[in-house]
Amino acid sequence: MYNEDMDETGIRLDETGLKEECGVFGIYDFDGGDVASTIYYGLFALQHRGQESCGIAVSRTSGPKGKVTSHKGMGLVNEVFGQEHLEHMKGDIGVGHVRYSTAGASTRENAQPLVLNYVKGTLALAHNGNLINAAKLRHDLEYTGAIFQTTIDSEVIAYHIARERLNTKTVEDAVNRACQKIKGAYSLVVMSPRKLIGARDPFGFKPLCIGKRENSYIIASETCALDTIGAEFVRDVLPGETVTITPEGGIVSDLSRALPKEQEARCVFEYIYFARPDSRIDGVSVYASRIRAGRFLAMDAPVEADLVVGVPESGNAAALGYSLQSGIPYGTAFVKNGYVGRTFIKPKQSSRESGVRVKLNVLKEAVDGKSVIMIDDSIVRGTTSDRIVRMLREAGARKVHVRISSPPFLWPCYFGTDVPARDQLIACDRSVAQIRELIGADSLGYLSLERLKEMAGGLHICTGCFNGNYPIAPPREDIRGQQDA
Repeated sequence: MYNEDMDETGIRLDETGLKEECGVFGIYDFDGGDVASTIYYGLFALQHRGQESCGIAVSRTSGPKGKVTSHKGMGLVNEVFGQEHLEHMKGDIGVGHVRYSTAGASTRENAQPLVLNYVKGTLALAHNGNLINAAKLRHDLEYTGAIFQTTIDSEVIAYHIARERLNTKTVEDAVNRACQKIKGAYSLVVMSPRKLIGARDPFGFKPLCIGKRENSYIIASETCALDTIGAEFVRDVLPGETVTITPEGGIVSDLSRALPKEQEARCVFEYIYFARPDSRIDGVSVYASRIRAGRFLAMDAPVEADLVVGVPESGNAAALGYSLQSGIPYGTAFVKNGYVGRTFIKPKQSSRESGVRVKLNVLKEAVDGKSVIMIDDSIVRGTTSDRIVRMLREAGARKVHVRISSPPFLWPCYFGTDVPARDQLIACDRSVAQIRELIGADSLGYLSLERLKEMAGGLHICTGCFNGNYPIAPPREDIRGQQDA
């Protein structure tokens, strides 16, 4: 999905499109080498998962407990970190984070990793996801004397881990006990003085995987981060699993929180849009999933046309799939400006119309006089889709047929995807024909709900934003503006 405030990597800057929330990365070098620069490159590979803030925390496992060096700030990875920062970050174990706030304030205080000093030493935590009971847990902690420094629910998790650690023999036991109290979506990377720990919620909403490079082990949100640093993929962290990485034990698994396979509920938008196409999540290629989505669209919503095009970036693979299935030529209709500035420089509402053209332009020669099938990953509010359709027509397209590689959004998401309230969703209380008219397309077709599981390689997925059937009962109040991941 493209909107008027998107940068060259697919970054969203306004409020018209979907947004992802966070990416996490952790590494432990058993040989004692410094890991800050490796974390930097890992976060760079995960930049698509969050562009508002980022941070790195490292520690020396052979040094005194409690000494953690960290740096974080607002902006992209290459804006927050310079060579001078990385050179001063000495440590053989560390965690990193890139953040987009699905709720809560976009401030430096809310940047991660969070670093806690407590009686057992230190904890550094990075979290991807969204909790549905964070407000209650925060309230309970506040009334027992806890003082919060942020407005994010990740701090609630960190507090519970620290408190549980006082009554457990190991930090991994504390992580497990804390995870039994929190509800919702979470993929965690936790650094203790001598251990690197990864934990994934029982439903597996958000991805998490393990990699290895020489004598270092890595935990990351996506496999593309492993590829970037030259690490080999070991395996995915399973839904409901806690993994503890140490030189003595290697990878130690705890599956005490796991659910039956049929209850797992991965976020299907990792495959449709969020993840980088070169990643594999739970054994399924993201690129192949998008190709399948395009093929299904061609089967279920065929139309005669001269050209199939994708809205960059996530629409491109689905467009190729549509072309391969239909036999209609695949082409390029859009050119992106890769040099548009900072994510925080947002045009005023009055200038957003021109903002589309600043970042996305149409190749007139490609579409002039042709009937075009335009593939996009979703329509949220519809305010951007109508502009892109209009741009194709102004460039000379004879007809514009829109195909969407996901079903219509009908319900909000409470688990870390920024799907807004129902009254802001174009598909709520409107038929496909009415949406088609609003966006100005000659025809409109969506991927059917029945195709989603097959598109995601047969995995069990969450479809709550499409049909309201959430794997966990959503909160009674929409608190997504009060806390976040």
